[in-house]
This record gives sequence, structure tokens and C-alpha cells, in this order.
Amino acid sequence: MVKIEAGMFARSLAGHDQNRLYVIIREEAEYVWLVDGILRPLEKPKKKKKKHIQVIHRVAEPVRQALEEKALLRNEQIKQIIQSESQSWQEDKDVESRCN
Repeated sequence: MVKIEAGMFARSLAGHDQNRLYVIIREEAEYVWLVDGILRPLEKPKKKKKKHIQVIHRVAEPVRQALEEKALLRNEQIKQIIQSESQSWQEDKDVESRCN
């Protein structure tokens, strides 16, 4: 079983939000709660079954720390973290395609 924890990135595999990048803020037996700071703010996280997401085993440290410390986390922070992760993922993909 894949280890899932709050602060990890996840990509939606199914539904109208397919391929969208999120940050996991809560995890339970069969579900995770996802936010992106835009369409899914912290006040209204997306509840999604674990089988419908692809966990990206990188932790957004500011998010994880804020959740552990019960500190205030803002949607703007989530949005910026996801944008930077998305850019680095795209850069990795570009490098990979040039090497082949």
C-alpha cells in the first residue's frame, strides 16, 4: 500500500478534474481531502477516493509544517506551491523527452 500523508502532492486520475495537481491536507481510510488554492480552497477541500489519485511522493514542506503546528495556511501559499511544483514537473518532463 502506498504511504500517504498530509502535505504530499497528488494528481487526479479520474473525474472532471482529471490531471489536476493538488496538495493532500487530510487522509482517512478510503479518502483524501485535496486543495489547490484556486478551485478547491482550504475552506472547501475536494474529498476523493484514494484509488482516483496518483500520489506524488514529494512533500510540500510549508504545508506539512503548517498542518502539524496547526498554523494558519493560506490559499495563496497553496497556489504558489502547486505552481512551482507544476513548473518543476514540466521541466523534468522536457529534459526527459530531449534525452530520448
